[in-house]
Amino acid sequence: MIPELGNFSLILALCLGLVLGTLPIIGSFRGNQRWMALARPVASGQFVFTSIALLALIYSFIINDFSVTNVASNSNSTLPVYYRFAASWGSHEGSLLLWTWMLMLWTFAVARFSHQLPDETVARVLGVMGLISIGFLSFMLFTSNPLDRLLPGAVDGRDLNPLLQDFGMIIHPPLLYMGYVGFSVAFSFAIAALMGGQLDATWARWSRPWTLVAWVFLTLGIFLGSFWAYYELGWGGWWFWDAVENASFMPWLVGTALIHSLAVTEKRGSFKNWTVLLAIVTFSLSLLGAFLVRSGVLTSVHAFATDPRRGLYLLVFLAVVIGGSLTLYAWRAPKIGVGGKFSLFSRESMLLLNNVLLLAATGAILLGTLYPLFLDALGLGKISVGPPYFDTVFVPLMIPVLLLMAVAPFVRWKDAAFNEVLSRVRWIGLGTLLFTLAAALLFTLSPMVMLGLAFAVWILLATASHLLQRLRNAPVGTSLWQRMSSQTRSYWGMLVGHAGIGVFVIGVTLVNGLETSNEVVMRVGDTTNAGGYTFRMTDLREIKGPNYIAEQGTFDVTYGDKKIATMAAQKRLYTVQNMPMTEAAINRGFTRDLYISMGEAASQDAWVVRVQHKPFVSWIWFGCLIMALGGILAASDRRYRVASRKRQAATAPAVGVEPSKVAV
Repeated sequence: MIPELGNFSLILALCLGLVLGTLPIIGSFRGNQRWMALARPVASGQFVFTSIALLALIYSFIINDFSVTNVASNSNSTLPVYYRFAASWGSHEGSLLLWTWMLMLWTFAVARFSHQLPDETVARVLGVMGLISIGFLSFMLFTSNPLDRLLPGAVDGRDLNPLLQDFGMIIHPPLLYMGYVGFSVAFSFAIAALMGGQLDATWARWSRPWTLVAWVFLTLGIFLGSFWAYYELGWGGWWFWDAVENASFMPWLVGTALIHSLAVTEKRGSFKNWTVLLAIVTFSLSLLGAFLVRSGVLTSVHAFATDPRRGLYLLVFLAVVIGGSLTLYAWRAPKIGVGGKFSLFSRESMLLLNNVLLLAATGAILLGTLYPLFLDALGLGKISVGPPYFDTVFVPLMIPVLLLMAVAPFVRWKDAAFNEVLSRVRWIGLGTLLFTLAAALLFTLSPMVMLGLAFAVWILLATASHLLQRLRNAPVGTSLWQRMSSQTRSYWGMLVGHAGIGVFVIGVTLVNGLETSNEVVMRVGDTTNAGGYTFRMTDLREIKGPNYIAEQGTFDVTYGDKKIATMAAQKRLYTVQNMPMTEAAINRGFTRDLYISMGEAASQDAWVVRVQHKPFVSWIWFGCLIMALGGILAASDRRYRVASRKRQAATAPAVGVEPSKVAV
């Protein structure tokens, strides 16, 4: 009965979606308050019904109900209960239900926290989200039902993919999907604004905190996916430019441009066309990611192998959403106006160039991701576009972005004097140059490593310098704490986010430029070296897990005469699917990771072993976390929190912050 209850709840959610996607929008144009008032309760009802469906699926996995097709295909009685919980979204059907539930969660959140907005705006925003929900709910019910029955029921299940039997599976998909789906809010605000023809600073202020929260979730999702792949796949890499990795990275890049563009629209009333277009493109790329993962057009460890007919549905849905929104944009854009004017050398110009570069980088990634698929679809052969292409086209586009990131905060809005900016950044440039020269004299580093470190130091010094200038300009007689606490959270968010980029660049530069590895055949008693560390195999034995058997190699690691760690790596065989998996051993440190993975058996008592020394690799993920913290700080700025507690007129100014303190 539980799966049937879940199915019935999904049908009711679809019916409510049909109501939400029509009556409130029509009512907003006719001035019908009763129809507009339907938006909030209907959105809440959708959330309740999809929650029931998701709970029904989770319950079916927990109790091993193998009469549900999804459970029989993606679980097993020997699977630990926490992996059974995660297996609820470990398939195409289950992850689609999670995606849809999160869309309902975002819709409910907008309904709950939008009481300060005009009724017409709320009706249109929730109505657009209702239209999006119709597409996903109908797709799920008609092609990908996660609660379909299997008659007769299976005796046992086929087990969850061993790649997904990891703690990362519990939290990575929810975080990633919260980011993907969260951009639907920015998209809905943009479409609602186009419908009403009101694209002003007030609209940008409403939309920006939602966009920042979605960006934070996507940042955390990408970070966790990279970290998970690093320790789970056994090859020791943190990014491979996989097509599905790219599918999450592209909306992140455009979303980054969007939050900067929203800041300009909110502060100066400029970039209104840009902002709307970026909101449309960001969510469109999120939908493109769903198509790539679920259509069967590519093979990836991240993708779901599904019926291509499902891909056709998603392709049509993608065309309708993108085509409809761009048509509305083309109709309304000429009436938007250009907003505030600015000179060629101004903060607006800097941010405009930043947006152009981020879009160019996204276009380069999109080309490299889709071009092989187009060739294959046209029968022109198969090609592989890998890291050499992406590194060649992406890195040069990011160099000016890193330069602008440090300079732009020192440039005034509307119009700036070049000499004034130069006087502010020259000491930063001098400090960067001195650091680079010192590093070149003290260490043997390649030119690319030196360049990467120089950019990181440039960003970090500029961030610190800008903070010091702000503190020096505070009123005389105030304490350091008063000066720091007087800065807005939006400003702190900018500083922290930019500092996170600097830390990230350090990690990427040093691990790519200085990592060492060694791959050898080892028996008990053999030793090998990497990065000055000695690895000695001390034991080799077979162990049994709950649903696998494994060969485990134990290694003592020393540096000179000092013992560093004892590490245990495994080569597992999951017995239900007869699938081998590598479980790497990692000794983590602040400035380096030691990484051991076991390959294939060379003989009965010898295994291929790969040892790696990866300097500063953890700084990559520290940088991502710092960036996410910056987004959280910016989203929690006082002007958004005050506005959420007080109902204001749509044209009221932001509360609790001086205009001069609004930071990008």
